[in-house]
Amino acid sequence: MTRIGLISDTHGYLDDAVFKHFENCDEIWHAGDFGDIALANKLAAFKPLKGVYGNIDAQDIRTVYPENLRFTCEGIHVFMTHIGGYPPKYNPAVKKELTANPAQLFICGHSHILKIMFDDKLQCLHMNPGAAGMQGWHKVRTLIRFVIDGNNMKDCEVIELGKRG
Repeated sequence: MTRIGLISDTHGYLDDAVFKHFENCDEIWHAGDFGDIALANKLAAFKPLKGVYGNIDAQDIRTVYPENLRFTCEGIHVFMTHIGGYPPKYNPAVKKELTANPAQLFICGHSHILKIMFDDKLQCLHMNPGAAGMQGWHKVRTLIRFVIDGNNMKDCEVIELGKRG
């Protein structure tokens, strides 16, 4: 069993509450727009960190984190990128990738809109944790916590960090 803390679009702002909410997580996954490498390093010092760079991330982050990340967690094949869209309105490159090389879990950020939905056509769960930072047009800062247990994804929790700004 692996407990995951999922975060995105921090844009250089890391609420101290993230550490409380992720204290029982085994890993943190960041879906891009870290904002600065110091923030990424702070998360990585706290828990093992997987992440992708976002469109606002500078070269220091892009040299450490890829644009697209594929990996297996327990029995689940995961594909993570920053700009991905959502079912059925995927970014064209993401749609092509998911069709050619299916994943069971597709994670992205960018929109600042928290969304968890299953794509029946691709048999893939889509997760976007919304935005945890202060920049953007979202009204509430959000995270997701969930568990991967073998081939099962379960115990998904949406966490609100409070209003933006």
